[in-house]
Amino acid sequence: MVENPQSGGRLRPVDLARAHGLSTQAVRNYEAAGILPAAGRTAGGYRAYTPLHAAALGAFLALLPGHGHKVAAEIMRAVNRGAAEEAFRLVDESHAQLLEDRRTLAAVEGALRGLGPADAAGAAGAGAGAAPGSGSGSGGAFIGVLARELGVRPATLRKWERAGLVRPRRDPRTGYRVYDGADVRDARTVHQLRRGGYLLEQIAPLLDRVRAAGGLEPLEAALDDWRGRLSTRGRALLVGATQLDAYLRARGA
Repeated sequence: MVENPQSGGRLRPVDLARAHGLSTQAVRNYEAAGILPAAGRTAGGYRAYTPLHAAALGAFLALLPGHGHKVAAEIMRAVNRGAAEEAFRLVDESHAQLLEDRRTLAAVEGALRGLGPADAAGAAGAGAGAAPGSGSGSGGAFIGVLARELGVRPATLRKWERAGLVRPRRDPRTGYRVYDGADVRDARTVHQLRRGGYLLEQIAPLLDRVRAAGGLEPLEAALDDWRGRLSTRGRALLVGATQLDAYLRARGA
């Protein structure tokens, strides 16, 4: 909780630092970055902080988990220069992003639930080197078509291929990549997990386990973890809002 700025008292940089397990240099850096209001100076030239600075530091540290460093810093700078509406807009954008991420998770879950056991088995067979058809006319899609369907660049699909996430065959006549049904499903799964913030190196073992298991059970833990991280962010946004409101009140805003 923040201190009452009306309680008076002069605080040294070390006082603010110790209260949050920070270094005094970190406190000075936050002031220089505009995250804390400018400190007064003693007759000897030393910084003199007040409980208002303690409130600002508490608000910033509470905003960090939900908004990230960049946005949290922008929120504090906006408040400190008297632009409260700009700060509110930034807070709203973080909440909107969380809502979009929740919708993405729902879309991922829907896409993965649409992959039945037969689909997963087909992916495993394709990964093991299923016999190629006679060409794209056998039901596969060329890279440009699949890229447009997913809304990504062909270079992105080639990057996923190098990472072992998708394994298209080559048309024997043209040498072009051809994505069969299992490859398309793998690409869609990768695309959805990437939208959810998963790194390629995190996705690769998940897909390998799906192929080996012949089912989607290995993804359940990943979805649960993703859901948990969204809940944690949502709670962090609430905590940050409470501390930010306290700081605004301390400033008389």
